[in-house]
Amino acid sequence: MAEPIRALRGMNDILPDEAERWEALEELLRDWLRSYGYRNVRSPVLEHTALFRRAIGEATDIVEKEMYSFTDELNGEELTLRPEATASIARMAAEHSLLHDGAQRLYYIGPMYRHERPQKGRYRQFHQVGAEALGFPGPDVDAELLLMCARLWDDLGLSGIRLQLNCLGSTEERSAYRKLLVGYLEENESDLDEDSRRRLRTNPLRVLDSKNPVMQQLIAGAPRLLDALGKESLKHFEGVQAILKDANLQYDINPRLVRGLDYYNLTVFEWVSDTLGAQGTVCAGGRYDGLFEQIGGKPTPACGWALGIERLLALVADSGRPCPDVYLVNQGEHAARSAFRAAEALRGAGFSVVQHCGGGSFKSQMKKADASGAPVAVILGDDEAQAGEAGIKALREEREQFRVPVERLPEAILDLLFGTGEEQ
Repeated sequence: MAEPIRALRGMNDILPDEAERWEALEELLRDWLRSYGYRNVRSPVLEHTALFRRAIGEATDIVEKEMYSFTDELNGEELTLRPEATASIARMAAEHSLLHDGAQRLYYIGPMYRHERPQKGRYRQFHQVGAEALGFPGPDVDAELLLMCARLWDDLGLSGIRLQLNCLGSTEERSAYRKLLVGYLEENESDLDEDSRRRLRTNPLRVLDSKNPVMQQLIAGAPRLLDALGKESLKHFEGVQAILKDANLQYDINPRLVRGLDYYNLTVFEWVSDTLGAQGTVCAGGRYDGLFEQIGGKPTPACGWALGIERLLALVADSGRPCPDVYLVNQGEHAARSAFRAAEALRGAGFSVVQHCGGGSFKSQMKKADASGAPVAVILGDDEAQAGEAGIKALREEREQFRVPVERLPEAILDLLFGTGEEQ
């Protein structure tokens, strides 16, 4: 018997039960992104290696140690499986003049590849959803991207995800700060670990991001980048904070947060959780106003984030709480139109709702409703729509399905979830 061939380490099969959870989450993510005006784009998995070397930085861990790169034997081109997607989105936008008619809000969902040690929520093939706001120079879009995430955590019923903020300033400000930092680190070089000594010569700001406990006291005594920023950079950072404060969004300023990619400037941020082990970052990003020029495009202000789908699924599973409140099943021409009105009315009443799109039988739709984690399915067929009614079915307990007038849906669902649950 031939020896069995197995999946590569860190590249995981997603089997049917788990794939249904992925589908439900992806559907919710797409609806959430569209509700903020973000439109889907899809970039190739393979890009020229030069794209990532220029964008991410030659002296970063990703480019030095983690990329899957090879030479195409047919034409000698240096190619790389994308380790992240922001560089690809910027290349796409520049190549196709996507900003010709104005600023763009774009999103992507797909696999990325990095050769690193597999651990919980971090694999060699991993999946990200990302939002990229291109052509927006002000702090308002930075804040919008952060408020979007806060709404997602709320929609998913997640808690304990903390926001950390920092400002990296301009290229010129970072260059001046770099000299201060290098001087400080050289004075204390004997106390640096091996990794930090290497970074001291190539990318000294990354020393601040060291997770080595032995290094923390030394890092705490380093000069602060925030103290080296000029008036305009500080004004931008204060503008972001003002909007977050108006929205009552809590955050911590982490002056050691630098991110691992060279294209960032001004605002950088991470959403972190204590439940994912050593790799606690759930979502991260920032502003990258110089990236388009780095890859040969026109100067373009831009800001975005990437969110790890595997990590998000782990948090949803660990939380033990459902994703949406309601999954809305519908079939038939009249029902499809009524479904939109019903979904919006429920959202207006404070429910998170995933509305089924794309057709399919009631049976297949109910399977997706169950996989979504929602406690309640609202069911609309043409008969219900013509009668001005909707069916309600509890998905997590044994109850008879019942019908109510559409205008009474919010009240009936609240009663089912939190009241007596008696059919009206």
